[in-house]
Amino acid sequence: MKKILIIEDHADMRELLSWQVELMGFGALLAQGGREGIDKAVAEKPDLIILDIMMPEMDGLEVLTRLKGKTETSTIPVILLTAKVQYEDVLGGYKLGADYYITKPFTSTQLVNGIYL
Repeated sequence: MKKILIIEDHADMRELLSWQVELMGFGALLAQGGREGIDKAVAEKPDLIILDIMMPEMDGLEVLTRLKGKTETSTIPVILLTAKVQYEDVLGGYKLGADYYITKPFTSTQLVNGIYL
């Protein structure tokens, strides 16, 4: 079974995303912050990471930079999930190595499209 790591600081959003990816037939790994997410990515080698940008201890762009800088996680696709909708924010995420960008609020169709991209 393919695994998707969800790095999201809000418990309700983590649970919603977990429920949605499990409905699609994937296993969900959960992390509530950037450091925990990086550790889980290295240990578990997920097939995909869904990463919130706005988190307190370490923002998602820093997490993305660190993940893409590590040999063991650099090739894992990353979907950025955020309320930041400005063109500069989207472009910045792609420049750092994101594979897809979903803005909140999002639809299940957007999530499916990102996962199956």
